[in-house]
Amino acid sequence: MSLPLEGRSAIVTGAGRGLGRAEALELARLGAAVVVNDVAAHDHGQPRHGSPGAASAGPAEEVAAEIRAAGGRAVAHSGDIADFGRARELVALAVDAFGGLDILVNNAGILRDRMVFSMSEDEWDAVIRVHLKGHFNTTHFAAAHWRERSKAAGGPVYGRIVNTSSEAFLAGSAGQPNYAAAKGGIVGLTISTALALAKYGVTSNVICPRARTRMTEDVFAAVPAPDEGLDPLAPEHVAPLVGYLAAPAAERVNGQLFVVHGGMVAIVERPRVQAKFDSKQDTFSHAELDALLTPHYADRPPGETFAATEILGLKRG
Repeated sequence: MSLPLEGRSAIVTGAGRGLGRAEALELARLGAAVVVNDVAAHDHGQPRHGSPGAASAGPAEEVAAEIRAAGGRAVAHSGDIADFGRARELVALAVDAFGGLDILVNNAGILRDRMVFSMSEDEWDAVIRVHLKGHFNTTHFAAAHWRERSKAAGGPVYGRIVNTSSEAFLAGSAGQPNYAAAKGGIVGLTISTALALAKYGVTSNVICPRARTRMTEDVFAAVPAPDEGLDPLAPEHVAPLVGYLAAPAAERVNGQLFVVHGGMVAIVERPRVQAKFDSKQDTFSHAELDALLTPHYADRPPGETFAATEILGLKRG
């Protein structure tokens, strides 16, 4: 019996640890050949990689070696995907090593948490660069690859994109304005990409995972891991959904947003109109808006936003 992703090739960014590692291992378990991307600590923002199959120092090579030891195929790419040229090289490495690219999982990210009134320009730019620009860069080159393949084939090809957003975008996160903004932008990018690439046979979906990783250890510090059994916040709870979205079975799943953690998957609807008011004049006056909107929010304490419980009962993650 063949595996769901047998004969397919995948890229997973930020795959040296945490969520990305779990996702890369899951795709390999399902039969995919994997390009494992991460930035080696010693590179200091100047990533490098060798020829296909060449060993690269750092966490990416460790995960690639783990996949190969289990009988799979994997190569490492130690590179900063927020660099346009490095993202081009990453996609080219998949094509050179495995003959093409079928699956792109964007996971790489960083945190620079601070309240909006204290955040520096560099802290804002760094997070937007890695999360949002990084997602765009790899998507751009993967999409160009699939478009060319589709034109050559004269019809749809196989392509899957799985992007990573966050509940910080869904329910808000006071100390993460840069992160929440980047993650919201990724949702918009995902839906736009889904519409643009559907005719080529490519799907694009986005997940909001809740998992305990090096990046989120402070967020979940108040939720200790159990002494026995699998941690409800383990990345291994997220990886199966990524594997499913990358597989042929998900061909009809496109432009969707999922929340996933601890044995739970939720499909999030696009925003819906909560209430609608029409002016009785050519345009609204201040007095008319006051008469319509102020009573609508009368039951809310001053300054309160929508409650996190209004979105699946979810809290910051």
